[in-house]
Amino acid sequence: MMLSFQFIPLLILVLGLLGGPLFAASPNVVIFLADDAGWGDYSHSGNTQVNTPNIDSIAKGGVSLDRFYVCPVCSPTRAEFLTGRYYPRGGVRGVSTGQERLNLDEKTLADAFKAAGYATGAFGKWHNGSQWPYHPMARGFDEYFGHSAGHWGEYFDAPLEENGRMIRTQGYIVDVCTDRALNFIEKNKDKPFVCYVPFTTPHSPWASPAENWARFKDKPIQLRGSDPEKEVLDETRCALSMIENQDMNVGRVLAKLKNHGLNENTIIVYFSDNGPNSMRWTGGMKGKKATTDEGGVRSVCYIRWPNKLPAGHTMTQIAGAIDLMPTLTSLAGVKRVGDKPLDGRDLSPLLLNKKIEWSERMIFSTWGGAVSVRTQTHRLDHAGQLYDMVADPGQTHAINDQAPALAAELTQAVKAWKWDVLGDRSAGKPKDDKKKGQGNAVDQRPIPVGYPEFPITMLPARDGEPRGQVKRSSSAPNCSYFVNWTKKEDRMVWLLQVQTAGRYEVAVDYTCPHSDAGSIVELSFLDAKLQAKVEPGWDPPLNTNQDTLPRPDGESQMKNFHSLKLGEITLPAGYGPLTLQALEIPGHSVMDVRRLTLTFLP
Repeated sequence: MMLSFQFIPLLILVLGLLGGPLFAASPNVVIFLADDAGWGDYSHSGNTQVNTPNIDSIAKGGVSLDRFYVCPVCSPTRAEFLTGRYYPRGGVRGVSTGQERLNLDEKTLADAFKAAGYATGAFGKWHNGSQWPYHPMARGFDEYFGHSAGHWGEYFDAPLEENGRMIRTQGYIVDVCTDRALNFIEKNKDKPFVCYVPFTTPHSPWASPAENWARFKDKPIQLRGSDPEKEVLDETRCALSMIENQDMNVGRVLAKLKNHGLNENTIIVYFSDNGPNSMRWTGGMKGKKATTDEGGVRSVCYIRWPNKLPAGHTMTQIAGAIDLMPTLTSLAGVKRVGDKPLDGRDLSPLLLNKKIEWSERMIFSTWGGAVSVRTQTHRLDHAGQLYDMVADPGQTHAINDQAPALAAELTQAVKAWKWDVLGDRSAGKPKDDKKKGQGNAVDQRPIPVGYPEFPITMLPARDGEPRGQVKRSSSAPNCSYFVNWTKKEDRMVWLLQVQTAGRYEVAVDYTCPHSDAGSIVELSFLDAKLQAKVEPGWDPPLNTNQDTLPRPDGESQMKNFHSLKLGEITLPAGYGPLTLQALEIPGHSVMDVRRLTLTFLP
């Protein structure tokens, strides 16, 4: 029997009242995460030297979180955003050499949305583990494009990963990753999606598109950092020029959403992962990246959802990256995956401007053994100095003698937090950095290899250990390569856990002067061995024409590495070192090594 037309409006009304699909479309979620941008790098924060209209529009059309706190450095913030838990709980100990990995028993925001039927994609800097199952596609994302490491040394025509394979791209890295995000939105526009866009800028190297740099290269800098003698003005100019490029790319995504009619029902989030990476304007706050002072951990955070959130609202309560996972799942009506206790809170009542009782809280910041704590009105810094952040936002005068009871209360809170989160049983004493694993020592958790569902395992130099005279090309491991391989006693080692015994194809990304070609190398793991010859020579120049400003000390100049197939090796299942060494060296050196790649052959 056909339904009479006069009953259709009534049916629609009933379905709407019942929360049926006609009126309960799941919101899309787009998350932008800047890398090393400070609170003061945006015009919405009052910086008149930079123009960020697209990023500002998220704040103006939604909610601005006025006191929002992240971590002092990159990978910890990403872990807290993904899990809603303080980063040490999830095994993150550093920013490189495997220490950035998020423990496998942690569940992520992407896990929750994927379980709810969302399409999920990440496009940019991941920085919480490279090899499966630390890889983003094992942490809830259907697809991934970008660089899984932290610092990346090529911003133009960069080699980037596409779902497990390295490809050479064309263009500026932020533009290229945004292109992929736009393709993802286009492909999934008819179903709910989560699109995570962790930008790589304004993290160094200081490399900005020419058109953006042209606006800043001769621009007077009038708003200065809190310690102007330490400010390098060209670095400020370059950071702001990269922010303007980023703003343009945010605008491209916003336009794509609008063109497909998705703007009203898309939750958009924008924030940064730590304080500014150079001494530049922060509105007078003390500190920058890698510090636990206000300027090192305060970030902008803007959340817009035209269908639900009030436009132009400012949320004054303190909040942090730990709050984003519980908040976004709550807003979208998505059930969290995982049952580990959360440190973050669901901010949705505050974002919706509801009149509720909101209990006082503390937000803790830690890096390198230093811990500070922020309340709504005060900060106790890593040295135990108490500051009134309302009267003295620049942390210029400690008030321990004026508020001894509060100083004692917060000191005790820090000790309790160290006990709980850091496992510190030393009555609050800062732990030794080496014990905490925040140097460049290789993490002793083995690298998993041999998952048929993700057969490619890349072993970059940053995750290996140089032995003998071999060394890294720079002190910053994330975008380094092994050099100075000249002796048979030299070697490079990766600690592996081979999950599946079987045949593996081995390739090395290398360079080698033509006159040195012909070395015989051996790869060994337990009883398995593979020998191969390093030829032909491949000796490209360094990429010295990409940077806007000279590279900071400790950052490698990169070059175009060539992939050489070494052959096949049959690996047994088990735990042990994978060692690459030379048996014969006819020339001066063997080769420079960017990465090994193992591909499981079923």
